[in-house]
Amino acid sequence: MDAWLACKALILGVVEGLTEFLPVSSTGHLIVAGGALNFEGDYAKSFDVVIQLGAVLAVCWEFRRKIGSVIAGLPSRPDARRFALNVIVATVPAVALGLLFEKAIKSVLFAAVPVALALIAGGLAILLVERQGRRRGAPEAPARVGSIDDISPLDAFKVGCAQCFALIPGMSRSGSTIIGAMLFGFERRVATEFSFFLAIPVIFGATVYEIHKNWQALPADWAGLFGIGFVAAFVSAFFCVRWLLRFVASHDFTPFAWYRIVLGVGILLLAALGRGA
Repeated sequence: MDAWLACKALILGVVEGLTEFLPVSSTGHLIVAGGALNFEGDYAKSFDVVIQLGAVLAVCWEFRRKIGSVIAGLPSRPDARRFALNVIVATVPAVALGLLFEKAIKSVLFAAVPVALALIAGGLAILLVERQGRRRGAPEAPARVGSIDDISPLDAFKVGCAQCFALIPGMSRSGSTIIGAMLFGFERRVATEFSFFLAIPVIFGATVYEIHKNWQALPADWAGLFGIGFVAAFVSAFFCVRWLLRFVASHDFTPFAWYRIVLGVGILLLAALGRGA
């Protein structure tokens, strides 16, 4: 295996793990980082999807007790069945739209400029939501949904509709679900945790679909690169998830909003300079 290619896989795996669960768009960062590293093409798109599985397994490990409790309680506990139903209901809208518009999204939006515009738009949305929350007296005012177990199927469906914005590269799956949930009355930590759980079926499904679709086209030597990216994504995501849960306990998402805006503007400036060269 080429050492520089392996280094690229390692870098992209770390980028994926650090950005998957932050409201900054992991897909957008991978597109930009992949372009900077000249790691592009159909194989690269499959790589980006598959290494997400490493990040989501970090969430499965972090919340293994909750997940195990839900699975064990499905035959007998109404709260476990409702939790599972909520995850399914929230997953359906994005999956349906993703299957319908996958080709159009990949052909048109998987580029630096659309990602930059989405980063800026998402950053402005976060600033707006946080400002509205402060006007309402948050975080002192109690949220309508203060626990994972308080989520209703209708709440889950609303968050699932918000997750559809994540189909636009640069918008961020976690950002769309967290900010959408907060708009619908979720407490900040609950919105963040529910976003983690929604990542599990979405990313597992996307990984299986991508491997099945491109299995015969993937060369054998890519297995090692996928493995490097997978492990790097798992380790970096594990630490990022723990850090984010501590962060949201006493901070809002305003820093991420400004980061998105600055990054988006920077990408647009670089794109403009590149075209003018």
